[in-house]
Amino acid sequence: MEWVSVLIISLIKGIVILLVLLGATAYLTLFERKLVARFQVRYGPNRAGKFGILQPIADVLKLMFKEEVIPSHVDKPVYLLAPILAVVPAFAIFAVVPMGPDIHLFGYTIPLHMGDVNVALLYVLAIASVGTYGVMLGGWASNNNFALLGALRTSAQMISYELPLGIFLASLLLLTGTFSLVEIVYQPRPLWAWIWLWLAFPFFFICMLAETNRSPFDFPETENELIAGYQTEYGGIKFGLFYLAEYLHMITSSAIMATLFFGGWRGPFAEQFPLLGIVYLGIKVVVLLFLFVWVRASIPRVRYDQLMHFGWRYLLPISLIYLAITSVLVVTIS
Repeated sequence: MEWVSVLIISLIKGIVILLVLLGATAYLTLFERKLVARFQVRYGPNRAGKFGILQPIADVLKLMFKEEVIPSHVDKPVYLLAPILAVVPAFAIFAVVPMGPDIHLFGYTIPLHMGDVNVALLYVLAIASVGTYGVMLGGWASNNNFALLGALRTSAQMISYELPLGIFLASLLLLTGTFSLVEIVYQPRPLWAWIWLWLAFPFFFICMLAETNRSPFDFPETENELIAGYQTEYGGIKFGLFYLAEYLHMITSSAIMATLFFGGWRGPFAEQFPLLGIVYLGIKVVVLLFLFVWVRASIPRVRYDQLMHFGWRYLLPISLIYLAITSVLVVTIS
């Protein structure tokens, strides 16, 4: 009955990852609010519990118990489906992220990832694109001009920045020879490859800012132009699901960047003590999340035409040049 053990272990891992992600997402909101407050010389939330530690729980309870209102002019089935479609892919992406080496427990070897597929990066791109449909359908089903404009901006932004993102990933494929995130972490890499990889990180991070709709690229929900963009007609727990999806995408994209550019869970003694791998990955993810918040607090929102101009005129050519030079380096040095 080996398959029963595999099924039970996978189920337990899935539940643990789900609970950890939900908790991390809730406290990421507090982390962001506290940091932004510090950047602006304010205290931030400090009333719910000591140092405001219970603020995320208060926010969740408020969203859960708000009156559920469904406007009469919306396309009800699609309107209700859209927030779920935005959240589920954000969880699903984490399935291919390795969190540590295999551990041995009760006579079983347990890998610290849900799935090791040889097309993991393609899987990430595909599932992230499905999440975009949640935003687009939410804007369309709301039957509201502001929401529709927010949805259109999302689709244009995603297409513009997924192209250079995909080309940078193709360069990574040339360097590593695999799309599996587990193999990428285990694979030894010469110093020149690490340095060349780190040169691409700032551009890759800019693409991720656009993909996650984070400031200064938060045009789909920009308040001063579109009220709340695609979320305009949403309230209560439905609004909370969109909110959850945005912060989940921040965590998963940080985990993927930590895996691709900074060795994932690898660190001193991580192979001897597998739980250390989870700690190292967590630290790297927190540092990258700090970067997300730092950018939000420091850089003002650009104009929409500047966003598109930067993506097509600068980022796309840079990614193509990077790919070409990577090809030459791989052929000549390797």
